[in-house]
Amino acid sequence: MSGATKLYGIIGSPVRHSLSPYMHNAAFEELNLDCVYVAFEVDSVSCVIDAVKCLGISGLSVTAPFKEDILEYLDEIDEAALKIGAVNTIKYDGKRTAGINTDWIGAIRALERRTGLEGKGCMVVGAGGTARALVYGLKKRQARVVIIKRTLTRAKELAGEFNVDFGALKDIRKFSVDVLVNTTTVGMEPDHDMSLVPADYLQNISVVMDVIYKPRMTKLLIDAQAAGCKVVEGLEMLLEQGIAQFEWWTGKKAPRDKMARAIGLTYEEK
Repeated sequence: MSGATKLYGIIGSPVRHSLSPYMHNAAFEELNLDCVYVAFEVDSVSCVIDAVKCLGISGLSVTAPFKEDILEYLDEIDEAALKIGAVNTIKYDGKRTAGINTDWIGAIRALERRTGLEGKGCMVVGAGGTARALVYGLKKRQARVVIIKRTLTRAKELAGEFNVDFGALKDIRKFSVDVLVNTTTVGMEPDHDMSLVPADYLQNISVVMDVIYKPRMTKLLIDAQAAGCKVVEGLEMLLEQGIAQFEWWTGKKAPRDKMARAIGLTYEEK
């Protein structure tokens, strides 16, 4: 590090569990870039952009619960992020702040390693910022989408925005789908023995993805594997969205293998 080192980081609460610093710092090292990436646990986004400008932070990853709140503080937001209503990546060029969303890119790339999506029935469990990114990406791939949530209010709102179907979790068996993605935090450590989706419902589903990556194999993914489904770990989405972030920040091709190894993915899993 030097006085010229470019500073990047991740904001959220909590972020101490994040693997993003390992992934991005490995990429910076591999390409001999004078950059460092650190975690910032913050309570509010209201002061973040002031800090970015005062400290000259070159870029930030944005995670829960700030992906939606951050929009009002940015100078520029790309079309996809505006449609999704959530930003997970910020860049500062010394004058203006810009925001994009790479969650949808990461999720779709990870899913497409297992299956095509056009015309497929896809269930998104949850209705938060990550769910919005999934629905946007799936619609772009011309999938048939249904949003499922324990309570209908937010699911109905999100479904209305994207013109897709929706339902309550208690009515999940009414829907027949090819792909299921959990975007909620249910199943994250320390509650690793929990899943919103009944195990027997997975019997006729081809691909199941969980955006959670701690634990790597959530109860949902364990149940899905036992049911014969192809499973997509949250680490795969993390890698793909991180690659998109890195390339937007630096303008350089990301060292995929190095980034994957830094977060514990092997070649076969990527």
